[in-house]
Amino acid sequence: MSSSFAAASELPLPTSRTLRAGVIGFGVGEAHARTLAAHQHTTLTAIADIDPTKRDAARDQHPEVAVTDTADAVNADPSIDLVVIASYDDAHHEQVIAAIRAGKHVFVEKPLCQHAWQTRAIVDELRRNPSVRLSSNLILRASPRFADLRDRINRGDLGDLFHFRASYDYGRVHKITDGWRGQIPDYSVTLGGAIHVIDLMLWLSEARVTRVAAAGNNIATRGSAFRYDDHSAAMLSFDNGLTALVSANFASRRPHFHEFAAYGSLGTFVNGWPHAALYTSDDPNEPPQRVETPYPGVDKGALLARFVDEIVGGAPPIVTTDDILDAMAVCHAIDAARHSGGVVEPAYLD
Repeated sequence: MSSSFAAASELPLPTSRTLRAGVIGFGVGEAHARTLAAHQHTTLTAIADIDPTKRDAARDQHPEVAVTDTADAVNADPSIDLVVIASYDDAHHEQVIAAIRAGKHVFVEKPLCQHAWQTRAIVDELRRNPSVRLSSNLILRASPRFADLRDRINRGDLGDLFHFRASYDYGRVHKITDGWRGQIPDYSVTLGGAIHVIDLMLWLSEARVTRVAAAGNNIATRGSAFRYDDHSAAMLSFDNGLTALVSANFASRRPHFHEFAAYGSLGTFVNGWPHAALYTSDDPNEPPQRVETPYPGVDKGALLARFVDEIVGGAPPIVTTDDILDAMAVCHAIDAARHSGGVVEPAYLD
């Protein structure tokens, strides 16, 4: 993907086909509903949410759309072609399976699901329904800054990559101590946050993680209603020799940010705000190059709009099913290593 992603995804497509779409979950799903309502090749047909306040908001914003309290009503509607799943993480597995089984294309908020056995079940259902397309909102691929970084890597500006360092700094600890994340079983900060920077590493390197070691803690939220680790840190080894350090830091006392650095033999990229830095010298008197491409610089619905373009017009995919499954495999391995204290090899579902 080049840094012209946003413009490319808005080009008119050589088709008159329209998809009827439903949204399950009206939290982040609110942004996805706006995307579907505005897209020339979709008709927003149904919205589901378990919260009556969210349902009222959906009716106010989309008075022409059917609003329901159950995901089953959306997945069972034979007129719906595409389902966007933006519910709580612990509901994803059953809702994704139901949508695939009903023959609907699926765009699911990250994570795809919570557990490795659930990922395997989703893959099995996809194999039984080969006409169904699946994507997930791994949105950093659509950020102009990281698309620019990928272009620089592919041009050889950084030389040979040898290390990544990343931290998903959530900066909104109240959402795990007071919100739904602290109420559902088995919430994972790796799957719920770090998956974004993990996917970025896989996308930039075009390599696979082979070994994972990890640890975590809940020091920052100890004594709160949140029962799980609010911080996870992992070391990754890749099949091409690359290494990486990655953390999910949900209790960080800084605004939400994707800490990310890519180290190469010719240069080092360090994300920052408002601009990033590209170092090409270790001379402390030589300032780095400012990288001013926008960050995050992307609407939450950008990948959904592109997914529609892929279905109706054959646009090349930005996030493939294999991409999703590879990122999930690494996240599952991190969680397994964090629980066991040992080194874990990701179980890829080829």
